[in-house]
Amino acid sequence: MQTIKCVVVGDGAVGKTCLLISYTTNKFPSEYVPTVFDNYAVTVMIGGEPYTLGLFDTAGQEDYDRLRPLSYPQTDVFLVCFSVVSPSSFENVKEKWVPEITHHCQKTPFLLVGTQIDLRDDAATIEKLAKNKQKAISSEQGEKLAKELKAVKYVECSALTQKGLKNVFDEAILAALEPPEPIRRRSLICGQRIESGMRSTRIRIICRSLSNVFDRNVLSM
Repeated sequence: MQTIKCVVVGDGAVGKTCLLISYTTNKFPSEYVPTVFDNYAVTVMIGGEPYTLGLFDTAGQEDYDRLRPLSYPQTDVFLVCFSVVSPSSFENVKEKWVPEITHHCQKTPFLLVGTQIDLRDDAATIEKLAKNKQKAISSEQGEKLAKELKAVKYVECSALTQKGLKNVFDEAILAALEPPEPIRRRSLICGQRIESGMRSTRIRIICRSLSNVFDRNVLSM
């Protein structure tokens, strides 16, 4: 069975673990526990073929800056996460996270992921941001930054309501299997195994399978 390795990075408390738990178990965790490293896996059917999607959760705290890159080798796609109600986490995408992953895995594709979109309309959150003369990050801001940093694309979701959640991982799988042309043409590092001659018909099958027949079976690692 072929494997796709997806590593999730971003500031602490932006919802990375909730994102993975909600996707793999359809449950939302009731309390926050800082992550060191956690692994999850699901089986996905793509074009009638089974793939193992390996999901690697990482710690965003500075204490783990030296340990975190140990999970980067052989990565097929990164999810660079920020909370749409945390402007500082949005700024750190450009200042810290993209420089870090491109330093270790220069040619590996990444998606920019806005999390906690359910809090954009939360009165208490809006009031808290206003006290600091801040606003929630808009979709337009996310898309603009994604283009600036050459992310594959910008996606956003809520792990609580699961709005946009499946789409995040659909897009991650597509990015891993068929990275943008400039990436595919260059010599690949970080263990990517994408053949440059992949036919467009296969990509159409993949897209159709992801949109219509996305079967998931949670596995333990």
